[in-house]
Amino acid sequence: MPLEVRAGIFDLKEQQDMQTAKPIELHGQPASGGKFPLICIPLVGRGFAALMAELDVVLPKKPDMLEWRVDFFQPIGDTTAVMAAASAIKAKAGPIPVLFTRRSSTEGGEKIDLDEDQVIALYTAVCESRSIDLIDYEMANDVAHITQMRQVAQANGIKLVLSFHDFSCTPGLETLVARFLLAEQLGADVAKVAVMPRDLDDVLTLLAATREASKRLRIPLISMSMGPYGSVTRLIGWVFGSALSFAVGAASSAPGQVPIEDLNTVLAILQASMGGR
Repeated sequence: MPLEVRAGIFDLKEQQDMQTAKPIELHGQPASGGKFPLICIPLVGRGFAALMAELDVVLPKKPDMLEWRVDFFQPIGDTTAVMAAASAIKAKAGPIPVLFTRRSSTEGGEKIDLDEDQVIALYTAVCESRSIDLIDYEMANDVAHITQMRQVAQANGIKLVLSFHDFSCTPGLETLVARFLLAEQLGADVAKVAVMPRDLDDVLTLLAATREASKRLRIPLISMSMGPYGSVTRLIGWVFGSALSFAVGAASSAPGQVPIEDLNTVLAILQASMGGR
């Protein structure tokens, strides 16, 4: 495969020979034609104008997905403003799918003035507008809330990402695998785990857990170590089964994200080498 081919285009059958790769599906089809991994750029603008300016910067970089981190959005308490912004993002994004995420402050997000019932009401309104394609909701929430979000997502054709984030450490291998499996048990369409490594051994633990979970799950998964040590997982996590990597388009949403241009370059080199058999 020549390097000038867009990074990430990789024969899915060859990947499945090496790993149990599961692409993320949207509307009954693999996203981006089955590209693996997908590259997602976060949007972190604090106001409508900032979001639109951010889109003008990131869309020419051709991400496979956009994540709107609505916890950065200062008018988050105004459902009408959120809905208007979601619709505008979708209109500018065109065919690029949009992931809607409120990351709680306990899992690395911005502090907001909404309680969980208000967050659920906001998620429900946005899902019913169908201006987004996926939602991210944290597994640490009450099971009743998770069930409610799953039902709302399914009723509106939205995919549910259930996530776990630990910004303090990397739990052990068995704990990480259990988190992935729990997401599936709770009805997720995609399982996501993100942890903070203290050393390179922790990075290896995350990659091993990703590999093990990818063999046991029926659904796609996303994984990453954060921070400087963990940046390598954003480059090679797909080899172990992670279906998506977050990259910087205009501004990062988590430590360790790399610019999309650098990620594309690394993916092209690795996939040309690994796919040219």
